[in-house]
Amino acid sequence: MTQTPTHAQASAQFTVPAKHPMVMVLGSGDALLRVIEKAFPATDIHVRGNEISAVGDAREVALVQRLFDEMMLVLRTGQPMTEDAVERSIAMLRAAEDGSGAVSETPAEVLTQNILSNRGRTIRPKTLNQKRYVDAIDQHTIVFGIGPAGTGKTYLAMAKAVQALQAKQVNRIILTRPAVEAGERLGFLPGTLYEKIDPYLRPLYDALHDMLDPDSIPRLMAAGTIEVAPLAYMRGRTLNDAFIILDEAQNTNPEQMKMFLTRLGFDSKIVITGDVTQVDLPGGTKSGLRQVREILDGVDDVHFSLLTSQDVVRHKLVGRIVDAYEKYDSRNGR
Repeated sequence: MTQTPTHAQASAQFTVPAKHPMVMVLGSGDALLRVIEKAFPATDIHVRGNEISAVGDAREVALVQRLFDEMMLVLRTGQPMTEDAVERSIAMLRAAEDGSGAVSETPAEVLTQNILSNRGRTIRPKTLNQKRYVDAIDQHTIVFGIGPAGTGKTYLAMAKAVQALQAKQVNRIILTRPAVEAGERLGFLPGTLYEKIDPYLRPLYDALHDMLDPDSIPRLMAAGTIEVAPLAYMRGRTLNDAFIILDEAQNTNPEQMKMFLTRLGFDSKIVITGDVTQVDLPGGTKSGLRQVREILDGVDDVHFSLLTSQDVVRHKLVGRIVDAYEKYDSRNGR
């Protein structure tokens, strides 16, 4: 793409290589092009054959130029671009330009980082904070992933655990959650103790089914290679050669958090995930996740990854709901 600036205005032209059909760049029915035009309303973007031109404010045209460059880098890997990926790429480029974050990674680096592939599906980070969270898991022994629902903190940790198991970096995966109910009591649920606990662990099973052959999961659990258990079952144990995930950690009290962290054995890794805005503990009980940041801040080989509503990868409305609740809580001093 060549760019010719003239004072505040600029024009740029981009040639799509013949090996990439225009539908891959513009999207089916020009869906990707519409996303770009909506994001840059003051820039005129025109397509003729395999040529794309942009005319408008010099800074905006430069961003459009960067965007198409990044899109081509992604497409060269064989990965398709989606509307969501284009929107997230634009957000990353804007953040890098306005200095709202020290952004060294490019959108293409974020969007093409593969963690795990299973049954034709590849799990990869979708936002800059998700990439940094995944990288932190590689680089540190204990990582906290803190953020609202839908930011992928548990899902990506599970993918890293399966990846580590398949690469023989660990001998087993241990998945645990505190059995704290949101508006229910265990005693009122039907069945045995295991059946009562099962609803709390079900989200972890669901994620496993996305990442492993479902037929292999019972065999791996029977062999102890994968263990899914309530947090109370961790007491008194030392966990060696394991990738350990504590999910919903906002529902631990300080004593449980300390108990869990001190289970760490040799050649193991711990990832702790939670959302400090969704604490279901009885009134007056302090969340161990809220407290632990004060206690472990600055401790070597412990990392805190913070995810926000911008990292929500569910329906777009979920991010807006998270923001709305945060504004409400701040207005009401919660």
